Amino acid sequence: MSRSNGPTIIIVKKRKGGHDEPHGGAWKVAYADFVTAMMALFIVLWLLSASEKVQKAVGGYFQDPTGVGRQTGTTTAGIGETLTVNRNDLKDLKDKLAEVMKQIPELQHMQSQVRMTITAEGLRIDLLETERGLFFDKGNPKPSEAGSELLKVLSGELVKLPNKIAIEGHTDATPYGRAEYSNWELSSDRANAARRILVETGLDQGRISQVRGFADQRLLMKNEPTNPSNRRISIIVRNEGLDVQEEKFAEAPAADAPAPAGKEAKSEHAEH
Repeated sequence: MSRSNGPTIIIVKKRKGGHDEPHGGAWKVAYADFVTAMMALFIVLWLLSASEKVQKAVGGYFQDPTGVGRQTGTTTAGIGETLTVNRNDLKDLKDKLAEVMKQIPELQHMQSQVRMTITAEGLRIDLLETERGLFFDKGNPKPSEAGSELLKVLSGELVKLPNKIAIEGHTDATPYGRAEYSNWELSSDRANAARRILVETGLDQGRISQVRGFADQRLLMKNEPTNPSNRRISIIVRNEGLDVQEEKFAEAPAADAPAPAGKEAKSEHAEH
């Protein structure tokens, strides 16, 4: 039989059937994990090439993510950048001070009155008073002999670190006897007296960034406002960089500050 020279006819047969079973969203989970891993990789690569300042800022965020460390000395919040907490050095200092006190006979009986805690601001050393007075005679801004001796020991250890120092004075809620000299003056004078001893025994005066007097506004034992432990001197070894950040915050112009009334009126008049 001879073949026709006409056009070739192609017949396409379509098979009717159901669709494949749905494959679900498992691929989305795998893809999200992949994207997360890539993002983490890029962050690590970026940190490796970043400056030391940036690396410390990022590290500081993970050590203090809530920003509590930026609220120091006042109840006002925040200074833009997160602060670096050098907790290892502060813990070493805490252990060293405790060991030194054990080795000096004159200071051994004071150990229960010295409380050291690492806070968001740094290492806080509280010298807690007794009923009769230990570091300061009751109602007296001048340190006792025991108080002076302990402050000298503290000064010998503080000089070994570069951190800035803040000194606080606190009283209990018992009113001071003279109208012209209140707990505000007493707490401030005691903090200043501690500052003088630290400086006289070797601490660089430029290291002391703040001297605060709180009177009875920050009681250690709020349920016992007249408890002698509320009378205390607090020496804070501040986290590195904290003062610099606070200075930047204080110097930064307020972005949302309202314009002076005169200038605002003049501007509105110009528009008309």
